[in-house]
Amino acid sequence: MRKLPISEIGRLSPEEYKQISKLDLIVVLDNIRSHHNTGAIFRTCDAFGCQAVFLCGITGTPPHRDIHKTALGATETVDWEYYESAIDVAKTLKSEGYIIIVLEIAEGSINISDFTPSPTQRYALFLGNEVNGVQQEILDICDYCIEIPQYGTKHSLNVSVSGGIAIWEICKKIRLQQKSL
Repeated sequence: MRKLPISEIGRLSPEEYKQISKLDLIVVLDNIRSHHNTGAIFRTCDAFGCQAVFLCGITGTPPHRDIHKTALGATETVDWEYYESAIDVAKTLKSEGYIIIVLEIAEGSINISDFTPSPTQRYALFLGNEVNGVQQEILDICDYCIEIPQYGTKHSLNVSVSGGIAIWEICKKIRLQQKSL
């Protein structure tokens, strides 16, 4: 086995990336405090071809050196928008036919492995504040609340880690179903 150098990986250029078909998934950041978490989520959304990232409330916006440090240019490839209120974004996206998914430990949440997205639907995944999670008002109107099972003593994962797991799971399941169509 040989590790591939960057020149052999075959990565898309930013221009080529802008032209590819994106996954019908918008990732919404609800009051994320850490610019590093925001940058890491941008990078994950680039890796899996998400439609866009919506930054809400106190979530930092590009250009910012700490976001750039972890995004590694993904703020230039992934479409993004800023909104003051994640609750308003949830209501608007829901009215536009998006399925609202919240990643949160909550009563009635379902194990992420039991969630089966449809390749014909549009989704918005809400990721919450590092301390307080997703706002209750968004939970009140969501279509699905998914949870990542955890078996240790901690009750949560870093938002960029949990977001990465959820984005990968949703992306994987949608892309597998698209192949079978």
